[in-house]
Amino acid sequence: MKRPNIIFYFSDQQRHDTIGAYNKYAKEFNITPNLDKMAETGVKFEYAFTPQPVCGPARACIQTGRFATQNGCFTNGRALRENDMTIAKYLNNSGYDTAYAGKWHLASNNALKKDDENYFDYGTVAIPENLRGGYKYWRTADVLEFTSHGYGGYIYDENMNKIEFKDYRCDCITDFALEYIANKNNNTRDENKPFFMFVSHIEPHQQNDRDKFEGPNGSVEKFKNFNIPEDLKEAKNTEPDFNEHFANYLGCCNSLDYNLGRIIAELKKHNIFENTVIIYTSDHSCHFRTRNSEYKRSCHENSIRIPMIISGGEFNGGVEIQNLVSLMDLPSTILDIAGIAVPDDFMGKSLVSLLNQNQDCEWEEEIFTQISEDKLARCIRTQNWKYSIASDENPWTTAAADKYYEDFLYDLQNDPFEQNNLINESEFKEKKKEMSRILIKYMNRAGEKTPVIVSKDKII
Repeated sequence: MKRPNIIFYFSDQQRHDTIGAYNKYAKEFNITPNLDKMAETGVKFEYAFTPQPVCGPARACIQTGRFATQNGCFTNGRALRENDMTIAKYLNNSGYDTAYAGKWHLASNNALKKDDENYFDYGTVAIPENLRGGYKYWRTADVLEFTSHGYGGYIYDENMNKIEFKDYRCDCITDFALEYIANKNNNTRDENKPFFMFVSHIEPHQQNDRDKFEGPNGSVEKFKNFNIPEDLKEAKNTEPDFNEHFANYLGCCNSLDYNLGRIIAELKKHNIFENTVIIYTSDHSCHFRTRNSEYKRSCHENSIRIPMIISGGEFNGGVEIQNLVSLMDLPSTILDIAGIAVPDDFMGKSLVSLLNQNQDCEWEEEIFTQISEDKLARCIRTQNWKYSIASDENPWTTAAADKYYEDFLYDLQNDPFEQNNLINESEFKEKKKEMSRILIKYMNRAGEKTPVIVSKDKII
């Protein structure tokens, strides 16, 4: 059987409920008609989560199949180790053609001090081949929000040539993906090979240097009457900015969907759609400053819950999966789809094993998340509970701590918007012990030592 092409279509900081397949209001506003159709014909994962709610570390987890403490990218500004194996290298070795377009965020070691011998910064310049994770076709900037805005910017190709663009960024990044599919403009895709293409958009992430979200022109008028999600309206003791930004945020999501439609049309034009698996997901969610001073980097659902829809190949039939799944499962899934043995050091399982509901599938019902930058923290989420611990160590310089304090405990069944932190309630003493044991198991699996966990007055 001919091995399928695989497209990984990646958004940045996208809430799952911006997609009609997850949210009736998004459906009514027709924000994501192409994704909604993908969910109707493919597989939607209702409860998908990130292993690290920040850009670079989440990407490193996908590229390596290993947690941030294992691959070394536990904050932004930490490059992938050039000799580490990545999904692109495995696919190259197995006869796939590989391509990357958009935001990389894994080539710079600028989290280090400038006088450190390992410091380097490719944020706005061409990335050398040894820091591209093994991808061949290359239309990329390391930190795309530094080389572009909503309209206009530049990226670099595999020959380190600068390529400028003027139109809406999401459209232009998609143009490079279409160029690869069509094999145009001096592209060298081997059409006798299956391909793996990673399309990494920055939308709907905010434009940092302008402190705003930049949807296509007309977004505010188009989405000004959208229903604000309940978890944001329930926010307490914060300074949220969703009223100011949500319409443009949705405009970005609408553009992502429009450009996904363009890719699907191009695949059909070249008669390869039926032999292509498309994976749609995001690196983390967005809480609009309802949990801390920015948009993510917390244990809460509106930081870690993400969309995940896959269509093509075995992912068909309009199935909805209720199991808890993670971005950590996608590297194993990609290799499985490609017919490549999953390495023993990959931390996730292939999602293919969840497709046959009659199959005895040993699927663990917990999600483990490592948190950095805002605070050094660890989180475990089960079907009904969430438990998080944090350290006083510097989260930018320390990957893992020896001692943590209990930070959050939520009863998700009775408090889905996480407004009532139960961490200091004495009646949940046994629940905290149970959750801490589960959390430590996952920390050990990710190569972390068993920590001391303290409550307010004693070690538990």
